[in-house]
Formats: sequence, structure tokens, C-alpha cells
Amino acid sequence: MDLVTTSLLSVVIPVFNESENVVLLTEKIHESLTGYNYQIVYIDDFSFDGTRKVIKDMKDDKVHLISLKRNYGQSLALAAGIDYAQGEYIITMDGDMQNDPSDIPGMLHYVVNDDYDVVTGIRAKRKDSFVKKIPSKIANAVIRRTAKLDIKDNGCALKVFTKEIAKDLNLYGEMHRFITLLAHFEGARIKQVPVKHHARHAGSSKYGLERVFKVVADIMLLLFIRKYFQRPIHFFGIFGVILILIGIITNLYLLVVKFGLGEDIGSRPLLTFGMMFILAGIQLFTIGIVMELLIRTYYESQKKRPYRVKDVAIADQIQP
Repeated sequence: MDLVTTSLLSVVIPVFNESENVVLLTEKIHESLTGYNYQIVYIDDFSFDGTRKVIKDMKDDKVHLISLKRNYGQSLALAAGIDYAQGEYIITMDGDMQNDPSDIPGMLHYVVNDDYDVVTGIRAKRKDSFVKKIPSKIANAVIRRTAKLDIKDNGCALKVFTKEIAKDLNLYGEMHRFITLLAHFEGARIKQVPVKHHARHAGSSKYGLERVFKVVADIMLLLFIRKYFQRPIHFFGIFGVILILIGIITNLYLLVVKFGLGEDIGSRPLLTFGMMFILAGIQLFTIGIVMELLIRTYYESQKKRPYRVKDVAIADQIQP
């Protein structure tokens, strides 16, 4: 038997009101992973349609159920499942039967044999409504342009991770949409493969157009964290200095007008704007300093290092 069939796999599936889907989904996973050593980890995000009871009633020794005390959202449910997962390889997917478990073995091949850290699906023939496609298209386009990461389908939930990468992902808020981008920030080697996508088997979608605004806000936060997390003074300080300089130049101009030309400047809006620029600049610069101190406290108090090492090799032990 090869490494992929002997290693434990963890299939992590957050569910919310999916009582009509979980039994069939479990059967599909069993069919697709015949011969593999695996566990199925369902995370019930405080469903009220009997999803927990349906999962428990399956009495399947491969099925693990994590029941959350309240509805935390998909990101934290996924984080709970990944934290619990015991496998060497962690597979994530949705519980609505739109992902096809039969794609998992082919995706595992790239992680095990081709040294990829993450394999993510591309829904080639996506069976979703127009309302669900809009936020995904916006997110994919913005990420490609700003993060320089050419992922065609960030919204596909079917992904395969190595344990090391999955366990290092910090999921919170609604960051599950950008889990591939987070893995990229951790230095993961990413492979994209086409996967099957089906129309929802039962139940109703939990998504709406309000996701567009959440997507844009989350992307802005991610990009800030990515670029300026270790040096926030470079973001706030630069803008602060620019505003201070604009305010100083504005007030110098008004001084020339007042004492050089003898004109009254007390009633000019430009005087107010000049002072506002200076005060806003000082505030931004101060925020930058405070955040620098917080970042130092974050690393030093937890004895963290601001870098990650992939591996270490000794030159005279490397085979030619």
C-alpha cells in the first residue's frame, strides 16, 4: 500500500441545517474513499433542523461529530474541524452535496506525489445561481489583481491540505472564503484542478448579495495584514506624514497671504482644512507607533518569530 492509503485522511465538513444531505454525502464519501484510512468530521454549527440527530443516528465509526454551542459561522466551524482533525492530510468540503467526493483521490495524488501543500478545485461547470456567482467573481478578480495570486476559483470549498499548512491557518470572521489565499501567505505550494460541481441536492442556500460587501471588506483586511502586519508604521506613518506636510504647506500659504498680502484668513475654510490635515496626520502617525508596539508585544510575549522555516538541510548531507 502507498503512503496515501496508509496515512489517515480527515474530511472536514461544516454543516448548518443540512439534515437532508448528510446521510447521502456520507455514503458518497465512503464510496469514493474505499481502501483509504479516513475519518469524516462533521461540525454542526448549531443547526435547528435535526442535523445533529441525523448524524448521530448513522452510528458510523468513521463519522465524528463536533457540535458547537451556538452559530459561529462557517469560518469558525471549519477552524474547529481542522483543529480536531487527526489526519496527515485534511480535506475540506461543503455539506450541501455540491462538491463531489469522487474528486478527492485525484486531488490527493498531487499533494502526496508532487509535493504540493494545497490542491484546490475549480468548478468548471458551476451549478449555482447568479446571486452566488457575483461575490465569487468579484473576489477572484480582486485577489488576482492585488495579491498576485492567480487562483481561478477561491470559492470552491473542496480542497486538500497537508496537515502542517491546515493547522497553521488562522480562520476567523468569514475568512473561509480566502482559505487558499491564507495558505499562500503561509508559503504553500498550490495546485488547481478542475472538479465536478452539482446543483444543491436539498435544503436552501445560505448566501445572498450582502456577501459582496463582506468579500470586499475581508479582502482589504487580508491585504493589509499581508503587507503591513509586521510594519504598520509604514502604512499609518507614511499617510500621517503626507497629511502633516499638506497641512503645513496649506498653513504656510495662508501665512504668506496674511502677512505678505495683508488679507484676512480667519474666515477661510482653507485654514480649517490645514489644521485638520495636521491633526489627522499626527493621529495616524501615533496609531502607527502604537501598532508597532502591539506587534512587538504579540511576538515577544508569545515567543513567536516573525518568519517561518520550511525545512533545514546540512550541505554535506545532501545527496548529489
